[in-house]
Amino acid sequence: MTQSDLATDREALQAIVQQGRALILEQQHPGGAYPASPTFSAYRGFSWFRDGAFIADAMSALGERDSAERFFDWCAATLERQAGRISAVIAEAAAGIETPADRMLPTRYTLDGAPGDVDWWDFQLDGYGTWLWALEEHVARHGGDPTRWRRAVELTADYLLVSWRRPCFDWWEEHDAEVHVSTLGCVAAGLRSASRLGVLDAGLARRCGDTADAATDLILEDGVADGRLRKWLGSNAVDGSLLALLAPLDVLDVTSAAATGTLTAVETELTVDGGVHRYAADVYYGGGQWPLLSCFLGLAHLARGDEARATELLRWAAGTATRSGTMPEQVADHLLHPDRLPEWETRWGRSADPLLWSYAMYIRLAVELRLTAGGETR
Repeated sequence: MTQSDLATDREALQAIVQQGRALILEQQHPGGAYPASPTFSAYRGFSWFRDGAFIADAMSALGERDSAERFFDWCAATLERQAGRISAVIAEAAAGIETPADRMLPTRYTLDGAPGDVDWWDFQLDGYGTWLWALEEHVARHGGDPTRWRRAVELTADYLLVSWRRPCFDWWEEHDAEVHVSTLGCVAAGLRSASRLGVLDAGLARRCGDTADAATDLILEDGVADGRLRKWLGSNAVDGSLLALLAPLDVLDVTSAAATGTLTAVETELTVDGGVHRYAADVYYGGGQWPLLSCFLGLAHLARGDEARATELLRWAAGTATRSGTMPEQVADHLLHPDRLPEWETRWGRSADPLLWSYAMYIRLAVELRLTAGGETR
């Protein structure tokens, strides 16, 4: 590739960063929530703590401090409105009662912070850990006083401390009877961040740190199979969401044997031409390839020093952007189960496009590669 070609390539990759930035800013709700997708019928009008936390982290890394903080403000306000429900969960746990899943916190909220009134696969814990992690990353990156979010951090910590070991739905709203390793990782990262933010009293901060250690120990003791992370405790499958535990969450040392084994398994079992599938048995929209997972894979490779592979994965994600300039949830070039595609299109129409989380992970990897507007790859 000539110098001219390299410059053109950088400009094209940078242009997608700016497309993503513009879309996220345009779609952010006045109250701070990021909609998962402005057009997809099943996501429109809803915000997830998990998706939103990764979006806020990307915007923070890009220098959009106000956008990220508006999201954290939305998280805080939403959690404070749920204080009564959280108190009930904590009281029942103290009495030895397991709160039914339908009375735990929901995974998604309307853009004004209310629980959705449509049935959903709702009990998930990962997002509550992920927002704490993103908040600490933001404060470390930009400074400022995190005490404005103190009450919400306390509520989240108290909630996770009594529920972290419970089975729940995973990132993909599936398999609610299992304890998922990616969920444990998100909780561990979040509680560790809460313990370091400097807004909790010493006792609660210590409990957060101890529980983060316990969750990490559980991952290493029971969450590893055949030398790599497993999809859930007791499973032998691998899942693309596990990449987040390597980077950017940094739950595991990215050079460790388990991290190396996980990267190898994802590359071997789930990756085709740079596109990463969620897991081998995935039938959702036929089991396509997700740009956001390619970017998580890129972040993990970059954390290990492999800039060339990280850049390849960024380019693959860039290639999924449509002619209208949107980045989808998934693409159908290498469907795992093509016979299952029609049922989902009948149910919800074409798969989500755009997905703000896809753009966010592209931005996050581009920032790490120093490929923001006016910048160059390393």
